Amino acid sequence: MKANVFPLLRLMSLAMLYAGAAIVVIQAAWITYGVGVRYILNSPDGMVTEATALLLVPVAFLGVSYALLNHSYPKVSLIRDRLPKGIQFWVDKFNMLVMLMVGSFFLAASSKAMFKSISSGAASEILLWPRFYFWIPVVIALLSFCITALCMLIWGDPPEEENTTTLDEDIHSQDAA
Repeated sequence: MKANVFPLLRLMSLAMLYAGAAIVVIQAAWITYGVGVRYILNSPDGMVTEATALLLVPVAFLGVSYALLNHSYPKVSLIRDRLPKGIQFWVDKFNMLVMLMVGSFFLAASSKAMFKSISSGAASEILLWPRFYFWIPVVIALLSFCITALCMLIWGDPPEEENTTTLDEDIHSQDAA
């Protein structure tokens, strides 16, 4: 089962990472446009500030699962590395449990915010975009993070992705051709 779950989690986390990158590109273009019309045309865009601020909420969470799968979170391992291997194992499990608990807290809070914004019909002040549009990607990202953390807590680190060839093999195959 481990062999089937981690590739799916990698694919899902990569898709969310690309969605976050697309949102950042949209924000950058919109902010550039906003600055241009404000200072060049002397006609400020009243939507750019709120729109880009609202888009920051999903961007903040869309990469968390990818970071977890790729060990991209900062770790202070000065003391852990000096411990025996058996104790290091349990320290790592405890660390993953804490990450799962924190992720679960944020998942519960964001789910509550999403359901309340759906039921209340709350919208942004200027754009009048429904707020649940911004909570849905956050809930999906945090759900993915919690599933990933749970799988890593149960099965340990994901298996390394298999590369079909190494860089040296590519270079030698090109030299031979």
